[in-house]
Amino acid sequence: MTTKMAINAKDIFRNQHRLIRFIEQSIRLCSNQSLKTAQQQQEKSNVSADFEISASVNTEYTHAPEPIKHDKDLGQQFKASQLAVRLATPQQLQPKPDNDEELGFGKLFTDHMLKIYYHKSLGGWQKPEITPLENLVMHPAAKVLHYAVELFEGMKAYRGLDGKIRIFRPDMNMARMNLAAQRSGLPTFEGKEFVKCLARLLSIDSEWVPHTDAASLYIRPTLIGIDPTLGVASSDSALLYSILSPVGSYFKTGSNGAVSLLADPRYTRAWPGGVGNRKMGSNYAPTINVQKEAAARGLQQVLWLYGEDHQLTEVGTMNIFMFYVNEQGEQELITPPLNGLILPGITRDSILSMTKQWGKFKVREGIITMAMVTDLLNQGRLLELFGTGTACVVSPINRINYMGTDLYIPTMEQEKPIHELIRETLTDIQYGKVDHPWSMVID
Repeated sequence: MTTKMAINAKDIFRNQHRLIRFIEQSIRLCSNQSLKTAQQQQEKSNVSADFEISASVNTEYTHAPEPIKHDKDLGQQFKASQLAVRLATPQQLQPKPDNDEELGFGKLFTDHMLKIYYHKSLGGWQKPEITPLENLVMHPAAKVLHYAVELFEGMKAYRGLDGKIRIFRPDMNMARMNLAAQRSGLPTFEGKEFVKCLARLLSIDSEWVPHTDAASLYIRPTLIGIDPTLGVASSDSALLYSILSPVGSYFKTGSNGAVSLLADPRYTRAWPGGVGNRKMGSNYAPTINVQKEAAARGLQQVLWLYGEDHQLTEVGTMNIFMFYVNEQGEQELITPPLNGLILPGITRDSILSMTKQWGKFKVREGIITMAMVTDLLNQGRLLELFGTGTACVVSPINRINYMGTDLYIPTMEQEKPIHELIRETLTDIQYGKVDHPWSMVID
Protein backbone atom coordinates (compact mmCIF):
# COMPACT_ATOMS: atom_id res chain seq x y z
CA MET A 1 0.00 0.00 0.00
CA THR A 2 1.41 3.40 -0.97
CA THR A 3 1.85 6.15 1.60
CA LYS A 4 -0.93 8.20 -0.05
CA MET A 5 -3.34 5.26 0.06
CA ALA A 6 -2.50 4.65 3.70
CA ILE A 7 -3.25 8.28 4.56
CA ASN A 8 -6.56 8.14 2.69
CA ALA A 9 -7.54 4.93 4.48
CA LYS A 10 -6.67 6.48 7.81
CA ASP A 11 -8.93 9.45 7.05
CA ILE A 12 -11.80 7.13 6.12
CA PHE A 13 -11.56 5.18 9.38
CA ARG A 14 -11.19 8.39 11.40
CA ASN A 15 -14.39 9.81 9.92
CA GLN A 16 -16.47 6.67 9.53
CA HIS A 17 -18.77 7.70 12.40
CA ARG A 18 -19.65 10.81 10.39
CA LEU A 19 -20.61 8.65 7.41
CA ILE A 20 -22.75 6.45 9.65
CA ARG A 21 -24.38 9.56 11.08
CA PHE A 22 -25.15 10.85 7.57
CA ILE A 23 -26.77 7.57 6.53
CA GLU A 24 -28.81 7.36 9.75
CA GLN A 25 -30.03 10.93 9.33
CA SER A 26 -31.03 10.25 5.71
CA ILE A 27 -33.06 7.19 6.69
CA ARG A 28 -34.70 8.94 9.62
CA LEU A 29 -35.46 12.00 7.51
CA CYS A 30 -37.59 9.84 5.19
CA SER A 31 -39.45 8.11 8.02
CA ASN A 32 -39.88 11.32 10.03
CA GLN A 33 -41.93 13.01 7.30
CA SER A 34 -44.92 10.74 7.88
CA LEU A 35 -44.35 10.88 11.63
CA LYS A 36 -44.30 14.65 11.55
CA THR A 37 -47.53 14.82 9.55
CA ALA A 38 -49.29 12.44 11.94
CA GLN A 39 -47.99 14.34 14.93
CA GLN A 40 -49.21 17.66 13.58
CA GLN A 41 -52.68 16.22 12.97
CA GLN A 42 -52.79 14.86 16.50
CA GLU A 43 -51.70 18.21 17.95
CA LYS A 44 -54.51 19.99 16.11
CA SER A 45 -57.07 17.62 17.61
CA ASN A 46 -55.64 18.03 21.13
CA VAL A 47 -55.57 21.82 21.28
CA SER A 48 -57.28 23.12 24.41
CA ALA A 49 -59.40 26.24 24.13
CA ASP A 50 -58.82 27.03 27.78
CA PHE A 51 -55.03 27.42 27.64
CA GLU A 52 -52.69 28.92 25.11
CA ILE A 53 -48.94 28.41 25.01
CA SER A 54 -47.41 31.86 24.87
CA ALA A 55 -44.13 32.43 23.08
CA SER A 56 -43.46 35.43 25.29
CA VAL A 57 -41.87 35.39 28.72
CA ASN A 58 -43.14 37.77 31.36
CA THR A 59 -40.11 38.52 33.53
CA GLU A 60 -42.45 39.51 36.35
CA TYR A 61 -43.22 35.81 36.82
CA THR A 62 -39.75 34.31 36.57
CA HIS A 63 -36.61 34.47 38.70
CA ALA A 64 -33.76 35.93 36.65
CA PRO A 65 -30.37 34.24 37.16
CA GLU A 66 -28.29 36.01 39.76
CA PRO A 67 -25.23 37.75 38.28
CA ILE A 68 -21.95 36.07 39.17
CA LYS A 69 -19.15 38.13 40.68
CA HIS A 70 -15.81 36.40 40.24
CA ASP A 71 -13.14 36.62 42.94
CA LYS A 72 -10.50 39.20 42.11
CA ASP A 73 -7.69 36.63 42.34
CA LEU A 74 -9.51 34.02 40.22
CA GLY A 75 -7.29 34.62 37.20
CA GLN A 76 -8.07 34.24 33.53
CA GLN A 77 -11.35 32.87 32.14
CA PHE A 78 -11.62 30.29 29.38
CA LYS A 79 -13.27 31.07 26.04
CA ALA A 80 -15.11 28.82 23.63
CA SER A 81 -12.95 30.19 20.81
CA GLN A 82 -9.99 28.39 22.44
CA LEU A 83 -11.72 25.00 22.27
CA ALA A 84 -9.59 22.12 20.98
CA VAL A 85 -11.18 18.91 19.67
CA ARG A 86 -9.74 15.40 19.62
CA LEU A 87 -12.20 12.98 18.03
CA ALA A 88 -12.56 9.36 19.09
CA THR A 89 -10.98 6.71 16.90
CA PRO A 90 -13.20 3.95 15.47
CA GLN A 91 -12.00 1.65 18.27
CA GLN A 92 -13.12 4.18 20.90
CA LEU A 93 -16.67 4.63 19.58
CA GLN A 94 -19.34 3.41 22.00
CA PRO A 95 -22.16 1.03 20.95
CA LYS A 96 -25.43 2.93 20.55
CA PRO A 97 -28.78 1.76 21.97
CA ASP A 98 -31.01 -0.35 19.74
CA ASN A 99 -34.25 1.17 21.00
CA ASP A 100 -34.39 4.81 22.12
CA GLU A 101 -37.78 4.32 23.77
CA GLU A 102 -36.49 1.62 26.16
CA LEU A 103 -33.57 3.56 27.61
CA GLY A 104 -32.93 3.60 31.34
CA PHE A 105 -31.31 6.54 33.11
CA GLY A 106 -27.59 7.25 33.12
CA LYS A 107 -26.33 3.82 32.09
CA LEU A 108 -25.00 4.61 28.60
CA PHE A 109 -22.58 7.39 27.64
CA THR A 110 -21.63 9.03 24.38
CA ASP A 111 -18.31 9.01 22.54
CA HIS A 112 -16.90 12.32 23.78
CA MET A 113 -16.64 14.57 26.82
CA LEU A 114 -15.74 18.19 27.55
CA LYS A 115 -12.90 19.03 29.97
CA ILE A 116 -11.59 22.36 31.28
CA TYR A 117 -8.88 22.52 33.92
CA TYR A 118 -8.30 25.31 36.43
CA HIS A 119 -4.90 25.90 38.00
CA LYS A 120 -4.38 29.06 39.98
CA SER A 121 -0.61 28.62 39.69
CA LEU A 122 -0.92 28.68 35.88
CA GLY A 123 -3.00 31.84 35.77
CA GLY A 124 -6.53 30.48 36.12
CA TRP A 125 -8.74 28.60 33.68
CA GLN A 126 -6.94 26.65 30.95
CA LYS A 127 -8.11 26.09 27.37
CA PRO A 128 -11.20 23.89 26.98
CA GLU A 129 -10.92 20.59 25.13
CA ILE A 130 -13.24 17.92 23.79
CA THR A 131 -11.78 14.43 24.02
CA PRO A 132 -12.95 10.85 23.66
CA LEU A 133 -14.82 9.65 26.75
CA GLU A 134 -12.10 8.52 29.15
CA ASN A 135 -11.38 7.87 32.80
CA LEU A 136 -10.17 10.74 34.95
CA VAL A 137 -6.75 10.56 36.56
CA MET A 138 -6.20 12.37 39.85
CA HIS A 139 -4.08 12.26 42.98
CA PRO A 140 -5.45 10.08 45.82
CA ALA A 141 -5.42 13.17 48.06
CA ALA A 142 -7.67 15.16 45.70
CA LYS A 143 -10.16 17.24 47.69
CA VAL A 144 -13.15 15.79 45.86
CA LEU A 145 -12.32 12.33 47.24
CA HIS A 146 -12.06 13.43 50.88
CA TYR A 147 -14.30 16.46 51.46
CA ALA A 148 -16.91 16.14 48.67
CA VAL A 149 -15.65 19.35 47.07
CA GLU A 150 -17.79 18.95 43.98
CA LEU A 151 -21.06 19.99 42.38
CA PHE A 152 -23.01 19.21 39.24
CA GLU A 153 -25.93 20.20 37.06
CA GLY A 154 -28.64 18.33 35.19
CA MET A 155 -29.59 19.44 31.68
CA LYS A 156 -31.07 17.79 28.61
CA ALA A 157 -30.83 18.02 24.84
CA TYR A 158 -34.02 17.30 22.88
CA ARG A 159 -34.47 16.38 19.22
CA GLY A 160 -37.52 18.01 17.66
CA LEU A 161 -39.66 16.78 14.80
CA ASP A 162 -37.76 19.27 12.63
CA GLY A 163 -34.54 17.37 13.41
CA LYS A 164 -33.06 20.29 15.34
CA ILE A 165 -31.48 19.77 18.75
CA ARG A 166 -32.47 22.10 21.60
CA ILE A 167 -31.49 22.69 25.21
CA PHE A 168 -33.76 24.29 27.81
CA ARG A 169 -32.87 27.54 29.66
CA PRO A 170 -29.12 26.81 29.99
CA ASP A 171 -28.51 30.26 31.50
CA MET A 172 -30.41 29.14 34.60
CA ASN A 173 -28.23 26.04 34.98
CA MET A 174 -25.03 28.05 34.62
CA ALA A 175 -26.13 30.60 37.22
CA ARG A 176 -27.07 27.86 39.69
CA MET A 177 -23.81 26.04 39.05
CA ASN A 178 -21.73 29.14 39.72
CA LEU A 179 -23.59 29.84 42.97
CA ALA A 180 -22.78 26.29 44.09
CA ALA A 181 -19.14 26.84 43.08
CA GLN A 182 -18.93 29.94 45.26
CA ARG A 183 -20.37 28.03 48.22
CA SER A 184 -17.91 25.15 47.66
CA GLY A 185 -14.73 27.22 47.38
CA LEU A 186 -14.41 26.25 43.72
CA PRO A 187 -13.54 28.62 40.86
CA THR A 188 -16.43 30.32 39.05
CA PHE A 189 -16.58 30.64 35.28
CA GLU A 190 -18.37 32.40 32.43
CA GLY A 191 -21.57 30.43 31.86
CA LYS A 192 -22.12 31.66 28.30
CA GLU A 193 -18.70 30.40 27.23
CA PHE A 194 -19.33 27.02 28.82
CA VAL A 195 -22.69 26.70 27.03
CA LYS A 196 -20.92 27.40 23.72
CA CYS A 197 -18.47 24.59 24.49
CA LEU A 198 -21.39 22.31 25.37
CA ALA A 199 -23.05 23.18 22.07
CA ARG A 200 -19.94 22.02 20.21
CA LEU A 201 -19.89 18.77 22.20
CA LEU A 202 -23.56 18.20 21.37
CA SER A 203 -22.94 18.83 17.68
CA ILE A 204 -20.14 16.24 17.66
CA ASP A 205 -22.22 13.62 19.48
CA SER A 206 -25.53 14.68 17.92
CA GLU A 207 -26.23 11.16 16.62
CA TRP A 208 -26.72 10.16 20.27
CA VAL A 209 -29.71 12.48 20.76
CA PRO A 210 -32.72 10.11 20.61
CA HIS A 211 -35.09 10.43 17.65
CA THR A 212 -38.19 10.31 19.83
CA ASP A 213 -40.00 12.56 22.28
CA ALA A 214 -40.04 9.68 24.76
CA ALA A 215 -36.30 10.09 25.43
CA SER A 216 -33.56 12.73 25.42
CA LEU A 217 -29.82 13.23 25.91
CA TYR A 218 -28.93 13.99 29.51
CA ILE A 219 -26.11 16.51 30.06
CA ARG A 220 -24.12 16.29 33.29
CA PRO A 221 -21.79 19.30 33.81
CA THR A 222 -19.59 18.66 36.85
CA LEU A 223 -17.02 20.71 38.79
CA ILE A 224 -14.59 19.02 41.20
CA GLY A 225 -11.68 20.09 43.38
CA ILE A 226 -8.51 18.20 42.43
CA ASP A 227 -5.92 19.79 44.73
CA PRO A 228 -3.54 17.01 45.86
CA THR A 229 -3.63 18.25 49.48
CA LEU A 230 -5.56 17.10 52.55
CA GLY A 231 -6.26 20.55 53.98
CA VAL A 232 -9.89 21.71 54.16
CA ALA A 233 -9.59 24.87 52.07
CA SER A 234 -10.55 26.44 48.76
CA SER A 235 -9.38 24.58 45.68
CA ASP A 236 -6.47 26.05 43.73
CA SER A 237 -6.91 23.33 41.09
CA ALA A 238 -10.20 22.10 39.69
CA LEU A 239 -11.72 20.28 36.76
CA LEU A 240 -14.91 21.36 35.01
CA TYR A 241 -16.20 18.65 32.71
CA SER A 242 -19.36 17.34 31.10
CA ILE A 243 -20.49 13.91 29.98
CA LEU A 244 -23.58 12.98 27.95
CA SER A 245 -26.00 10.09 28.38
CA PRO A 246 -29.07 9.09 26.33
CA VAL A 247 -31.91 8.57 28.82
CA GLY A 248 -35.51 7.45 29.07
CA SER A 249 -37.79 7.65 32.09
CA TYR A 250 -36.11 8.46 35.41
CA PHE A 251 -38.54 6.71 37.76
CA LYS A 252 -40.02 3.25 37.80
CA THR A 253 -43.64 4.19 38.39
CA GLY A 254 -46.81 2.25 39.06
CA SER A 255 -49.07 0.92 36.33
CA ASN A 256 -50.84 4.29 36.07
CA GLY A 257 -47.62 6.31 35.80
CA ALA A 258 -47.74 7.73 39.33
CA VAL A 259 -45.21 7.39 42.15
CA SER A 260 -45.72 6.47 45.80
CA LEU A 261 -43.77 8.13 48.61
CA LEU A 262 -42.38 7.46 52.07
CA ALA A 263 -42.78 10.48 54.36
CA ASP A 264 -40.84 9.82 57.57
CA PRO A 265 -40.15 12.86 59.81
CA ARG A 266 -37.14 11.08 61.35
CA TYR A 267 -35.13 11.94 58.23
CA THR A 268 -34.20 15.45 57.05
CA ARG A 269 -32.68 16.34 53.69
CA ALA A 270 -31.75 19.98 54.38
CA TRP A 271 -31.85 22.62 57.10
CA PRO A 272 -31.60 26.44 57.41
CA GLY A 273 -28.10 27.71 56.74
CA GLY A 274 -27.14 24.51 54.90
CA VAL A 275 -26.72 23.84 51.20
CA GLY A 276 -30.06 22.25 50.36
CA ASN A 277 -30.48 24.97 47.74
CA ARG A 278 -27.25 24.03 45.95
CA LYS A 279 -26.73 21.03 43.65
CA MET A 280 -23.86 19.34 45.47
CA GLY A 281 -23.13 15.66 45.76
CA SER A 282 -23.01 15.96 49.56
CA ASN A 283 -26.79 16.50 49.53
CA TYR A 284 -27.46 13.18 47.83
CA ALA A 285 -25.30 10.50 49.46
CA PRO A 286 -27.18 10.66 52.82
CA THR A 287 -30.51 10.08 51.03
CA ILE A 288 -29.60 6.72 49.50
CA ASN A 289 -30.23 4.60 52.59
CA VAL A 290 -33.64 6.22 53.16
CA GLN A 291 -34.49 5.54 49.52
CA LYS A 292 -33.62 1.89 50.11
CA GLU A 293 -36.01 1.85 53.08
CA ALA A 294 -38.77 3.28 50.90
CA ALA A 295 -38.13 0.62 48.25
CA ALA A 296 -38.27 -2.11 50.91
CA ARG A 297 -41.80 -0.89 51.72
CA GLY A 298 -42.83 -1.01 48.08
CA LEU A 299 -42.61 2.77 47.62
CA GLN A 300 -40.81 4.56 44.78
CA GLN A 301 -39.47 7.74 46.38
CA VAL A 302 -39.00 9.73 49.59
CA LEU A 303 -40.99 12.81 50.53
CA TRP A 304 -38.58 14.92 52.58
CA LEU A 305 -40.11 16.69 55.57
CA TYR A 306 -38.70 19.45 57.75
CA GLY A 307 -39.50 20.92 61.17
CA GLU A 308 -41.96 20.12 63.93
CA ASP A 309 -44.88 20.89 61.60
CA HIS A 310 -43.56 18.42 59.00
CA GLN A 311 -43.18 20.80 56.08
CA LEU A 312 -43.01 19.26 52.60
CA THR A 313 -39.71 20.24 50.95
CA GLU A 314 -38.73 17.93 48.06
CA VAL A 315 -39.73 14.60 46.53
CA GLY A 316 -36.64 12.48 45.97
CA THR A 317 -34.61 14.81 43.76
CA MET A 318 -37.64 16.84 42.65
CA ASN A 319 -39.49 19.99 43.67
CA ILE A 320 -43.12 19.45 44.69
CA PHE A 321 -46.39 21.14 43.68
CA MET A 322 -49.90 20.82 45.11
CA PHE A 323 -53.12 21.70 43.26
CA TYR A 324 -56.13 22.12 45.53
CA VAL A 325 -59.29 24.09 46.29
CA ASN A 326 -58.58 26.87 48.81
CA GLU A 327 -60.89 28.14 51.55
CA GLN A 328 -62.46 30.63 49.15
CA GLY A 329 -63.47 27.78 46.85
CA GLU A 330 -60.85 28.72 44.23
CA GLN A 331 -58.42 26.35 42.54
CA GLU A 332 -54.85 27.09 43.56
CA LEU A 333 -51.38 25.79 42.67
CA ILE A 334 -48.79 26.03 45.45
CA THR A 335 -45.13 25.06 45.83
CA PRO A 336 -42.71 25.54 48.77
CA PRO A 337 -40.78 28.86 48.76
CA LEU A 338 -37.07 29.27 48.06
CA ASN A 339 -36.13 29.52 51.74
CA GLY A 340 -32.81 27.69 51.51
CA LEU A 341 -34.27 24.22 52.08
CA ILE A 342 -34.97 23.34 48.46
CA LEU A 343 -33.22 23.48 45.12
CA PRO A 344 -34.28 26.41 42.89
CA GLY A 345 -35.37 24.12 40.07
CA ILE A 346 -35.44 25.37 36.48
CA THR A 347 -38.57 23.30 35.81
CA ARG A 348 -40.11 24.70 39.00
CA ASP A 349 -39.42 28.28 37.93
CA SER A 350 -40.78 27.59 34.45
CA ILE A 351 -44.03 26.15 35.82
CA LEU A 352 -44.57 29.14 38.11
CA SER A 353 -43.98 31.58 35.25
CA MET A 354 -46.11 29.64 32.78
CA THR A 355 -49.12 29.02 35.01
CA LYS A 356 -49.22 32.60 36.28
CA GLN A 357 -49.37 33.77 32.68
CA TRP A 358 -52.28 31.42 32.00
CA GLY A 359 -54.29 33.25 34.68
CA LYS A 360 -56.78 30.36 35.03
CA PHE A 361 -56.16 29.64 38.72
CA LYS A 362 -54.22 31.10 41.63
CA VAL A 363 -50.50 30.37 41.75
CA ARG A 364 -48.28 31.04 44.74
CA GLU A 365 -45.27 29.97 46.79
CA GLY A 366 -46.02 28.94 50.35
CA ILE A 367 -45.28 26.41 53.08
CA ILE A 368 -47.13 23.10 52.78
CA THR A 369 -47.40 20.85 55.85
CA MET A 370 -48.53 17.26 56.22
CA ALA A 371 -51.38 18.48 58.44
CA MET A 372 -52.51 20.66 55.55
CA VAL A 373 -52.33 17.71 53.14
CA THR A 374 -54.31 15.49 55.53
CA ASP A 375 -57.00 18.11 56.16
CA LEU A 376 -57.43 18.85 52.45
CA LEU A 377 -57.75 15.12 51.74
CA ASN A 378 -60.38 14.67 54.44
CA GLN A 379 -62.33 17.65 53.06
CA GLY A 380 -62.06 16.46 49.47
CA ARG A 381 -60.20 19.62 48.44
CA LEU A 382 -56.82 18.14 47.49
CA LEU A 383 -56.82 17.52 43.75
CA GLU A 384 -53.24 16.77 42.69
CA LEU A 385 -49.70 16.37 43.99
CA PHE A 386 -46.77 16.11 41.59
CA GLY A 387 -42.99 16.39 41.52
CA THR A 388 -41.02 18.35 38.93
CA GLY A 389 -37.45 18.38 37.67
CA THR A 390 -35.19 18.10 34.65
CA ALA A 391 -34.93 14.32 34.82
CA CYS A 392 -38.65 13.58 35.15
CA VAL A 393 -40.27 16.87 33.93
CA VAL A 394 -43.51 16.17 35.83
CA SER A 395 -44.18 13.08 37.96
CA PRO A 396 -47.67 12.57 39.48
CA ILE A 397 -48.02 11.30 43.07
CA ASN A 398 -50.81 8.93 44.08
CA ARG A 399 -49.87 7.68 47.56
CA ILE A 400 -47.93 8.84 50.64
CA ASN A 401 -47.06 6.54 53.51
CA TYR A 402 -46.99 8.93 56.47
CA MET A 403 -46.60 7.89 60.12
CA GLY A 404 -47.57 4.33 59.20
CA THR A 405 -50.73 5.36 57.31
CA ASP A 406 -51.29 5.35 53.56
CA LEU A 407 -52.73 8.60 52.22
CA TYR A 408 -54.22 8.13 48.76
CA ILE A 409 -53.92 11.22 46.57
CA PRO A 410 -56.52 11.60 43.77
CA THR A 411 -53.97 12.99 41.29
CA MET A 412 -54.79 10.41 38.62
CA GLU A 413 -58.55 10.63 39.14
CA GLN A 414 -59.00 14.16 37.77
CA GLU A 415 -60.88 14.53 34.49
CA LYS A 416 -58.48 17.17 33.13
CA PRO A 417 -55.39 16.96 35.38
CA ILE A 418 -53.27 20.08 35.58
CA HIS A 419 -50.03 18.11 35.84
CA GLU A 420 -50.61 16.59 32.39
CA LEU A 421 -51.27 19.99 30.82
CA ILE A 422 -48.10 21.37 32.42
CA ARG A 423 -46.00 18.43 31.21
CA GLU A 424 -47.37 18.65 27.68
CA THR A 425 -46.76 22.39 27.51
CA LEU A 426 -43.18 22.11 28.77
CA THR A 427 -42.29 19.21 26.49
CA ASP A 428 -43.83 21.02 23.50
CA ILE A 429 -41.37 23.85 24.20
CA GLN A 430 -38.42 21.53 24.85
CA TYR A 431 -38.95 19.45 21.69
CA GLY A 432 -39.55 22.52 19.52
CA LYS A 433 -43.23 21.94 18.79
CA VAL A 434 -43.70 25.53 19.99
CA ASP A 435 -41.17 28.29 19.31
CA HIS A 436 -40.15 29.78 22.65
CA PRO A 437 -37.19 31.81 23.96
CA TRP A 438 -36.60 29.24 26.70
CA SER A 439 -35.52 26.72 24.05
CA MET A 440 -32.01 27.19 22.60
CA VAL A 441 -31.31 25.59 19.21
CA ILE A 442 -27.91 23.91 18.78
CA ASP A 443 -26.43 24.73 15.35
